Amino acid sequence: MNNIVNSIEELPSPAFVCEEKLLKKNLELLKKVQDETGVKILLALKGFALWSTFDLCKEFLQGCCASGLHEAILAKEEFNKEVHTYSPAFKDEEIDEIIQISNHLVFNSFNQLNRYKDKARGKTSMGLRVNPEYSSVEVDLYNPCGLNSRLGITRVNFQEDNLEDIDGLHFHALCEQNVDALQGALKNFEEKFGEFLPQMKWVNFGGGHHITRADYDVEGLISLLKDFKSRYPHLEVYMEPGEAVGWQTGYLMATVLDIINNGMDIAILDTSAEAHMPDTLAMPYRADIRNSALPNEKKYTYRLGGNTCLAGDIIGDYSFDEPLKVGDKIILEDMIHYTMVKTTTFNGIKLPSIVIKNIKGSYQIVNNFGYNEYKCRLS
Repeated sequence: MNNIVNSIEELPSPAFVCEEKLLKKNLELLKKVQDETGVKILLALKGFALWSTFDLCKEFLQGCCASGLHEAILAKEEFNKEVHTYSPAFKDEEIDEIIQISNHLVFNSFNQLNRYKDKARGKTSMGLRVNPEYSSVEVDLYNPCGLNSRLGITRVNFQEDNLEDIDGLHFHALCEQNVDALQGALKNFEEKFGEFLPQMKWVNFGGGHHITRADYDVEGLISLLKDFKSRYPHLEVYMEPGEAVGWQTGYLMATVLDIINNGMDIAILDTSAEAHMPDTLAMPYRADIRNSALPNEKKYTYRLGGNTCLAGDIIGDYSFDEPLKVGDKIILEDMIHYTMVKTTTFNGIKLPSIVIKNIKGSYQIVNNFGYNEYKCRLS
């Protein structure tokens, strides 16, 4: 579907709207980091997989990192540059195709390495994910190096006599953090695993680098990367942000369907916190809504609710300068990264349409969804 419209009022609702101009701005900053340091930056599909934008993304980035077969196939088909694949565990029935697609294949354990290295040898570059045991992520749900984490090999479990087929080491310890968190993780990584770097060909610093956030210390990152490469000039260095690519590149537009009162005014929207933006409930965090404020800061306060039967499908309480009315558009900001990839059809609710606002300002409706998406997930 390739309908072009010229105003937000003509868009289907709900809809994710990605603004090409903002996406390009992020990509240009990531390219600056690459150009000044010589590192390679990959797109983490788990955070941003809007493949309608990949023609633009691949002008700036070196490829994609995938978390399994389906992401690897998407990277190959739609990005068609480097594909790096890591999974907590691979499956026998998928590994041959993953090996065929992947330039790098990263194992989460020596058990997995031993199971598949004979198949992968000579066909892809093999690596291991290690756990630097550095934890600065405050929310346990998103902490890859938390207590008893299943992600990565700790130093005490590292088999230094089983590295014959290994070309690289990968660590991932961050979640939407600044360069100081990378400094801490890298320090621990080198203390625990630095002795093995001379025999490696590459190292991957993982994701969670919030490079495109306004307060991120980009120059500090460039300095850190240059310093690391000066000490290990033989290593190819990779980073794989997802949120930094899609950060503040668009929004979720919804429509007010009804307004009721039960001790306070409640606006029912045609979207859902549970189905369309689950991190607002899981993390949790307060979504930023355009032209709104905290409850009672402005004259009219509403609780915004989703259109499913889940009692807790509540986006939050917000205040507005003018009273809401049926048909009003609600703009939930920064809903592209780590949001679109998590949508569901829970309760049969319609998935939001996908729209690209191009550089010239027109809106391209690239996908509409309906009953088939709900039915095809079931049987």
